[in-house]
Amino acid sequence: MSRRLPLLLSAALGAAVLGTAPAAHAGPPPAPVTAPAPVTAAPGTQPYASYWYPNTILNWDPATDPDARFNRSRVPLQPRTSDPALKANPNARAGEGKVASLVSFGPTSNNPSQGSADPNYYAFGYWQYVDKLVFWGGSAGEGLILAPNPTVIDAAHRNGVKVYGTVFFPPAAYGGQLQWVRDFVQKSGTRYPVADKLAQAAQYYGFDGWFINQETGGGDSALAGEVRNLMQYTKAQSSTEFMWYDAMTESGSVSWQNELTSANDSFLQEGNRRTADSMFLNFNWSSSGLDSSRNLARSLGRSEYDLYSGIDTEANGYNTGVDWNALFPANKPHTTSLGLYRPEWTWKSATDRADFYAKDSRYWVGANNDPSNTATSSSWKGLSSYVAESSPITAKPFVTNFDTGQGDFYQTDGARAATGGWNNLSLQDVPPTYRWLVSSTGTRLTPSIDFTDAFEGGSSLRLTGRLDAANTVRLYQSRLPVAADSRLSVVVKTPAAGPTRLKAAISFTDAPTSFTTLDLGANSGTGWERHTLDLSAYAGRTIAQIGLQADGNDPAYDVRIGQLAVYDGAVDAPGAPGGLTVLGASDVVAGSSQSLRLSWTAPAGGSVHHYEVYRRGADGTRTFLGATPSDAYFVNKLDRAGTESSTTVEVVAVSTEYGRSTAATTTVSWTGTPPAGGNLALNRPATGSGQCNANETPAKAVNGTVNGGNGDKWCTTTSAKWLEVDLGSARPLSRFVVKHASAGGESASYNTRDFSIQVRSAATDPWTTVATVTGNTAGTTTHPVTTTARYVRLVVTRPTQGTDPAARVYEFEAWGA
Repeated sequence: MSRRLPLLLSAALGAAVLGTAPAAHAGPPPAPVTAPAPVTAAPGTQPYASYWYPNTILNWDPATDPDARFNRSRVPLQPRTSDPALKANPNARAGEGKVASLVSFGPTSNNPSQGSADPNYYAFGYWQYVDKLVFWGGSAGEGLILAPNPTVIDAAHRNGVKVYGTVFFPPAAYGGQLQWVRDFVQKSGTRYPVADKLAQAAQYYGFDGWFINQETGGGDSALAGEVRNLMQYTKAQSSTEFMWYDAMTESGSVSWQNELTSANDSFLQEGNRRTADSMFLNFNWSSSGLDSSRNLARSLGRSEYDLYSGIDTEANGYNTGVDWNALFPANKPHTTSLGLYRPEWTWKSATDRADFYAKDSRYWVGANNDPSNTATSSSWKGLSSYVAESSPITAKPFVTNFDTGQGDFYQTDGARAATGGWNNLSLQDVPPTYRWLVSSTGTRLTPSIDFTDAFEGGSSLRLTGRLDAANTVRLYQSRLPVAADSRLSVVVKTPAAGPTRLKAAISFTDAPTSFTTLDLGANSGTGWERHTLDLSAYAGRTIAQIGLQADGNDPAYDVRIGQLAVYDGAVDAPGAPGGLTVLGASDVVAGSSQSLRLSWTAPAGGSVHHYEVYRRGADGTRTFLGATPSDAYFVNKLDRAGTESSTTVEVVAVSTEYGRSTAATTTVSWTGTPPAGGNLALNRPATGSGQCNANETPAKAVNGTVNGGNGDKWCTTTSAKWLEVDLGSARPLSRFVVKHASAGGESASYNTRDFSIQVRSAATDPWTTVATVTGNTAGTTTHPVTTTARYVRLVVTRPTQGTDPAARVYEFEAWGA
C-alpha cells in the first residue's frame, strides 16, 4: 500500500474542503495560538457543539454552559443482533472484523447542535456495517477537543453504534504546541483534571468515548507515559472508552508504525492494564505487518479486532486502492478490523442528493446496489462484501417512516406540516438492513427512498417497476418476540383506489429464511391509508425478518410505504410535556422574526420518541418548527404574522408507537412595529427561460395582478424552467410569495408541484437555494427567508400536478425592506 498522509494532515485538507480549514493547515505555519476565553451565548441564539482546548475544558460546567442542554443526546445505545444465516452476502462474516468510521459532519466551530434548515447534509444511512463512529474535527485555531453533537449520537445509538469525540494534537508545523499535550496530562494530586472533564462531557452529553490523535512532536518517554496513565486513570474512574491513533510512540516521538509493534503496543495494553479499547493503525500497512499485529495483539491478551487498519478515502472514495485480501482474506478469518477515514467523500463529491445516495450505495454495498451481489471489475466491492449486517431491532415497538433525517418538507400523520429544506439526524429512522434485496422469478421491482412524499418526516419507501411475478423485498433483520396482542401495521399510498397488490412478509427465528405473507388488501383512495394486521396467531415465536411482497400484474407498479410498525396492543399516546418555557429569544429581524430557546419537562412513563414544536396560527392551523428527542430545542426562526402581539408555541410529545399527546403551550410576545417593506420584485426587470406565447412574458409575473385573465401570467414549456428578477440592488428579504395557476383562475391541476427559489447578490455569484418545495398543491405559497440579495430566481422542476409540461406563474413576489 502506498504511503499516505498522516491522519492529521489529511484531516486538515478535508476541513479545507468543508470551508473551515484548521489554522494548522491553512497556508504557512501560524503564530502560536492562545486559547480564547469561553464565550457566553446570548439568550436566544444558535447553540453549537462543544469544543475546547485542554485548559478551557477545565472551566466547562454543564450547569453554567448555556448550550450544554441543547447538546445532550437522549437516545441510549441499543443492543444489536446479527444472525449469520441472514447475512446478505455469502462472503461476509459476522463476529470478526468490525468497522470504525471517522467522519467530519461539519466544521469544529459553528456546528449546529440540533440540525438546520439546510437539506444538504451527510445523512449517513449504512449504520448496519459500522461498529464505532468518530465525530472527526478539532484544529489549532478553533479547539483541540470536539464533542459530538446530539443529532449524530441519537442516530448512531438508535442503530447500536458507539460514538467518540476527538482529541486532536497537530504537528508543530501546522500549529501544534507541545504545551497543549502537557496541559492535557496535567495532574492535581492523583487526579488528571482534563481526563475528569472528558469523562464528564461523555457522560453528560451521552456519548461513549474519545479518539486520541497525538501528532505533536518533541515529546519524551515521560510525556508518553503520562498520556497512557491518563487513559488508564479515566477507564478506572468511568466507562469512557478510548481509540488510540498510531502516531506517538512510547519514546514520546511521533513515528507512524502502520502496525502494532513493541514501540506502540502499551498504548493498547500495558501488562494487565487496558490503556485503550482499540487502536487505529496508520494507512501504510502491509500484509505482513497486519499478520504481525494480529499475533502481537493476541500475545497481549487482546483481540486482533481491537485493531482498526486505516484506509484514507477522503480524496478518492471508492476509487481508493486497498489491499483487501491482506485485511479480509478470502476463506480465512479477517486479519484485523477496518478503519475508514472520511467516508463522507460520497457527500462532499456529489453533485446533488441523488448523486450522493448513488455514491453512498456504491461505497457501502457495491456497484450493483445489492449487498448480496458485489461482483464488479473494480477492486472496491463494497463493505457488504466483507462485513455482515447488524440490526438494532430487538425490542418492540419498532416503527420506521423511512425518514433519512433530511428533506425538502416535513409531514406529520400524512399532512404537510412545513415547507422548506431541513436536516436533523435525531429524527432519522433505523434505515433498512438490506439496501436492496429483491427476489423474483420475473422482473424485479426497484426500491428507493423517495423525497417527494412522506407520511412522517421527509421521505418514504417507494417500489416501482413492472410487476409480473411475486417480488419479495427483504427490509429489516430483527429479533422481535410476538405476543398475543402484537400488531403489524403498514401505511401505504397508491396512485389510484384499488388493490395495493402488497403483502407484509415476515420470517421467524425457527425458520429465518422462510417468509410468511399477510395481504394488506386494497386502498379506498389515493391518500395515505393504514393497514393493521393481527399477529396473535404467531404468539410465542420471534420475528427474524420484516419485508414486503408485491404480487400480481401491473406494467407500471408504483406504491409508497410511509410507515411500517410492529407493536403490542393499541397505539398509546404519551402524556403532555410540562413546564414549557422560553429560555431566551433574540431578534432575527426586529419586530418581525425571532429565534427561540425552549425547554420543557418530559411526561411520566418514558415512552417518548421525540417532541414536535409548532406555532399555532390565528386560524387554528399548525406550522411545524422542528423536533427533538431532548427536552430543549432551538427554533431558528419564528415569524410574526402581520401585526399580532403574541404567537402561541406548542410542544407535542410523540410516543415510541407514534401516538401524539395533547400540546403544552406558551406564548411569545412581539414588541414594536414590523419593519416597513413591500414586494421588491414589483415591476422590476424580469427574464425567463422562455414563454408560451407573446403575451405570457416574464414581466407578467411581476406586474402585481392576477385578475387579468389567463394571459396575466408567465408561462413556459422549456425543458429548464426559470424566472429571474433583478431587484436593482442587494436588499434584505423576509419572504417570497408565489401565485400559481389557480390564483389566476385556472385549474388547480396546473398549480406548480415542485420548485425552488434561489438568490444571489451579484451576477457573478453562484446561486444559493433558500427554499425548496416538492408536492405543492396550493394556489399561493409563502416562503419565509432571512437573506439579502439583488437577483432572485424561481426554478420550476415539476410544473403541474399531472403531465402537462407548461409552468404557469401569475406572480413571483420578493418581500423585504
